[in-house]
Amino acid sequence: MRRTGAQTLMGQAPPSRPPWLTHVLRVCSDPNNLPYSNEKGEGFENRIAELVARELKAEPRYTWWAQRRGYIRNTIRAGLCDVYIGMPSGLDMLLLTRPYYRSTYAFVTKRNGPRIASFDDPKLKRLRIGVQIIGDDYANAPPAAALTHRGIVKNVRGYTVIGDYHDPNPPSRIVRAVANGEVDVAVVWGPVAGYFARKSPVALRVVPVSPEVDVPYLPFVFDIAMGVRRGDNVLRDSLDAVISRRQRDIDRILADYGVPRADTPAAVGLVIH
Repeated sequence: MRRTGAQTLMGQAPPSRPPWLTHVLRVCSDPNNLPYSNEKGEGFENRIAELVARELKAEPRYTWWAQRRGYIRNTIRAGLCDVYIGMPSGLDMLLLTRPYYRSTYAFVTKRNGPRIASFDDPKLKRLRIGVQIIGDDYANAPPAAALTHRGIVKNVRGYTVIGDYHDPNPPSRIVRAVANGEVDVAVVWGPVAGYFARKSPVALRVVPVSPEVDVPYLPFVFDIAMGVRRGDNVLRDSLDAVISRRQRDIDRILADYGVPRADTPAAVGLVIH
């Protein structure tokens, strides 16, 4: 049965705890949000959290809270946990580390369907287009704004990032919509696009949006960092050091999940399509 709300393991560690575990790394995480995280530890942020904890000689413990309105206030600011593994750079509610990857929005189509790479492609005017809607207030993500700017509205359908939380992996719905023919093309944030396109029983194509910035200034690429409580410079600096030492391993984890990159992975020979 799925747990709800914030649930964290508190109290003394068991006596059998290995001696090299000198403290606990309390990780804020969503229990149903692949490819990022879930309660089974199957997301790439789960794997990165485990890597970070090992480097810090810490025991990772999760506080589970869905990433809905107020989740930062109700978790890390409430003192229930100490770090979010994936936060957009520039978020002023947290103290952020150096970015450890940059991803991009991407066009997702069937492999035998139209190849789209730009919002200026005239085919978009006649195709059924899916876009992600962010948050409880149904705010538009950059792709929706780019389409509206071009007068492409009537053939656009929104898919909330949150979705129905009773279903597994709510963000996957927009990629499934392409696979089942509900829409012809979807514009999806890279980690979601890459991961669920790989999982699809229908062959799908993932093409990064080009150019990376729309006029006058609407970016489609974003840096992702780790976030800690403001004022917790010691933990932030420790995380920065881990990222610096283990960037290649982090890159390999991201590649395992098909994350499209808008930066250059440090791992030698790493190729991400």
